[in-house]
Amino acid sequence: MSTLNITSAGNKYNKSIKIVFVITLTYFVIEVIVGFITNSLALLSDAAHMLTDVAGQGLALFAIWMASKPRNSKKSYGYLRTEIFSALINAIVLIFISGYILYEAWQRFENPPAVAGVPMLIVASIGLIINLISMKILSAGSKESINIKGAFLEVVSDMLSSIAVIIAGIIILATGWLLIDPIISALIGLFILPRTFSLLKESVDILLEGVPKDVDFYAIEKYISQKSGVDSIHDLHIWSLTSGVNALSVHIIMKSQNTIAEMNDTIFEIKKELNTSYKINHTTVEVHLNKADYKPNNI
Repeated sequence: MSTLNITSAGNKYNKSIKIVFVITLTYFVIEVIVGFITNSLALLSDAAHMLTDVAGQGLALFAIWMASKPRNSKKSYGYLRTEIFSALINAIVLIFISGYILYEAWQRFENPPAVAGVPMLIVASIGLIINLISMKILSAGSKESINIKGAFLEVVSDMLSSIAVIIAGIIILATGWLLIDPIISALIGLFILPRTFSLLKESVDILLEGVPKDVDFYAIEKYISQKSGVDSIHDLHIWSLTSGVNALSVHIIMKSQNTIAEMNDTIFEIKKELNTSYKINHTTVEVHLNKADYKPNNI
């Protein structure tokens, strides 16, 4: 069986996410060690968030590798959807991590422990630099792949978390006000949640065969319906296999006066236009010569 002549958007940025994975893993280990030494919840909560980055980036790399495998008799589309499962798992884990951070912050409001401000400030500053570098590396890929987007959003959240920890460290050093540590931790948890739900929704939409958010269903329906030689269309479905790989299937009833050559030309033009103007890479068209031949699928 031949392979699909399509690859996921994430596959183009495989090297970028490998670099970010190594950077993130190294910093995570350092942050956990210093977080325990300094007894900083803000630093440990940021490290917990960083752990989801490490896991998420590792899962993203695995998903990219799986998505590149050829299709077979059991997986007719190959393993392209693996990247969507990766993004979904990443979002679910991040929701639980956010909940744990908020719980720990609430516990520390009642009895805030002593926090070593200087080490906390140093490590958070290093983290900010690392996150800015990672953001730069993943920026382009995040616009094309939901898998890379998940990793990118994690890094953005970490970057803002690092800024928040720096602020907490400065305030502790200047005033000794220990409550700022759980306050900053709670803000980090609250900041993560809405972006996580957005990623979760986008992943679920793809798994439910929803129309891709960057594709106009009605514009495509109008284009095909009004194409010369087309009498009517039915059973139009548009969905994503994975980020950057959109598919379409449709039944087209051609006008009876068309010759076979004219119909072939029309279908070729439709497929070409769908690919170049409407971001549809994989098109399946069933053609009927008249309405009596058409049997609806009722889907």
